[in-house]
This record gives sequence, C-alpha cells and structure tokens, in this order.
Amino acid sequence: MALAKILIVDDDPAIRNLIQRFLSKQKYQVESAEDGKTALAIFEQFNPDLVILDVNLPDAIGYNLCEEMQKRTKVFVLMLTSRADEADKIRGFSTGADDYLTKPFGLGELEVRVGAILKRQRTVTAPEKQRLSFEQLLIDPERREVTLNNQLIPLTALEFDLLRFLASHPGRVWRRAELLQEVWDYDYVGDQRVVDVHIGQIRKKIEIDATQPILIQTVRGVGYKFEAPNRLP
Repeated sequence: MALAKILIVDDDPAIRNLIQRFLSKQKYQVESAEDGKTALAIFEQFNPDLVILDVNLPDAIGYNLCEEMQKRTKVFVLMLTSRADEADKIRGFSTGADDYLTKPFGLGELEVRVGAILKRQRTVTAPEKQRLSFEQLLIDPERREVTLNNQLIPLTALEFDLLRFLASHPGRVWRRAELLQEVWDYDYVGDQRVVDVHIGQIRKKIEIDATQPILIQTVRGVGYKFEAPNRLP
C-alpha cells in the first residue's frame, strides 16, 4: 500500500521542520512550503492526500488556499493556527477544512489527528456501502456523495462521515462525546463544540431552514439525532 502523502504549509521554519521530521518518521511522504505560491506549485506536482495548512501566510490567507485546493482535488485539510476563536473555526470548516488544531500543540495529538483524517480514505465495507434514501435525500457511501432533490450537495469528508453516521441510526440520540469517538475516531481533547460547528455546516446545506432543522435535530442537554422524514409526525 502506497504511503500517504502530506504537504505542510507554514511560514515558521521551526514548526514546519519539526512537523516534517516527525511525520517522516511515521512513514509518511512529506513535502513542505513556506508560502501560498510555493504550496500551490508543490500541490500540483505532489498531489498530497492531506495538507497541514497554517492560516497566516506571508502571501496568502490559509482559508482561501484551503478553498482553492479543495476545488482542485478535494484533498483533506488540517488547519494549523494560533487562532482559537469559534468564528475562525467556523470559517475554516466552511472553506473545506476537515479538522482544526490550535498552536501550541503536541506532536502526539497531531499524529492522532492526521491518522484519523487519513482513515477516511479507507475502502468501505459491504454493510457501509448500502445507500441511504430519505425521500429526496440520498446518501451514497461508496461514491461518498449526497444528493438532495437530485442536486449534488458539496460536503467535506468529515461532514459526509458525520451525516452518514447519524443517518445510519435514525431516531437515536448521540452525545457529542460519542460522535467525536465514532466519527472523528479519536478522543478529542479540545472543545466538544467542534461537533456543533460541523452540524451547523451540514444543516446549511441540507435543511430547508437551518434555524429550524427537521433532519438533524438538537436534543437539549444531550446531543443530536437524525430524524428520517417518514418518521416525522
């Protein structure tokens, strides 16, 4: 099996070199860039599976670079930044980021995050290939596509996994910690509201009114559940 390819984009040479050395020892193919222009040039040639992307670059805004890379290959993106505000996280996720790691960070946590993101490349098992259909909403795990009213809905890899997981268990209520374990596939050490951010992004794309959701409902004090249309009163 080919080694996963990772591109690191950060203008801080100490951080960039530290991550590159660390991930190379984990048997990944790793390239790095210090600015947006260099990153895009390497991106085209290297075709990475994952980009670890700093928000603040000397010649580019990481959010815009994330969006540009997503348009080209739907690459996985892990945002790496000193910004911890929820608004910054929402902006990152809305441009296609799959995860968000705030500086300073531990290399152990970085390793877990990288491994969890790359697991989404795995081949789905036979039971997971079953398409989920709810009136006009169709979820196709094999093609990793979601259509609503015959229109393709653009979801990030993590948004797709979260929606598919909830829709696979209609009516069941899941706590945020449970969703983090099941979908993110690791014990998330940050703010559990990261789940809320992703739920909000999905709702904007599949709900008629994201402020009055019908499909993905909030259960106050607990978490979330997917309510299939044919189960609604």
